[in-house]
Amino acid sequence: MSISLIADYGNGDPAFIEVTQRLLKELPSAQINCLSVPPFCTLATGFWIAQLGLNPGPSDRLIYHNCAPRQDNPEARPDNEGEGLTYAELPNGVLVVGVLAGYTLSFIKEEALQIKTIEVSRGGSQFRSRDVFPQAAAAIASGDYSLLGEAIAPQQILDPPTDRIAWVDGYGNLKTTIPASSVNLQPSTKVIVRVGDVVSDAIYSDGSFKVSEGTLAFAPGSSGWPKRDGTKVCWMELFLRGGSAWERFGRPKLNRVVTYTPVDSI
Repeated sequence: MSISLIADYGNGDPAFIEVTQRLLKELPSAQINCLSVPPFCTLATGFWIAQLGLNPGPSDRLIYHNCAPRQDNPEARPDNEGEGLTYAELPNGVLVVGVLAGYTLSFIKEEALQIKTIEVSRGGSQFRSRDVFPQAAAAIASGDYSLLGEAIAPQQILDPPTDRIAWVDGYGNLKTTIPASSVNLQPSTKVIVRVGDVVSDAIYSDGSFKVSEGTLAFAPGSSGWPKRDGTKVCWMELFLRGGSAWERFGRPKLNRVVTYTPVDSI
């Protein structure tokens, strides 16, 4: 089995090794790949659950995720209680197990065949993804669905925002949650893009490399996935050819609001 472990432990954090050990204890033959998202960033978690889960890969796959800000209840938390564990099944057979918090399931809520609660303790440890959840995840991955509880309807889950930075890749490209299908512009249209408090001119392109060196492109990016209705969602990116869009916009954090305005409408 291939397991994608998505969590906000931090790059190089030994927590990844600890959780990996617990998963391998239950699923000794599994191959585990780890992805670190920023602390408490449920938007990035949900984005990568969809990007990895809905795109082609090994037939026997589990996404195990943990990004639990414990923001569902502002009061004191007894016994380290946090958001509940959930299960989702995607149309391609990929299984998703992890905490429902913020946007973690927002990008797959309309695509999943089913989403259900998992009847395990919501407390018992500060490090639930190591001490409480792996056995349940492994049982489900092995075909034991006895822990599944009530169904969760899509309307019970937050809609994904359509105006945020979801990820910054290694080249400094800004992956946004602006659907490419929502952008009605002609190629080479000049736009003014605002990310947080920083503004820059850009060129709308239907392909990032169709701009000259040093030009900021606002274009459909490499991220997206097939939907159940047969269409594909594609997300807009900000791409500075020969440079870093992330640097251009002052190194913005994920979840920062992104807006754009065609120059001729200003």
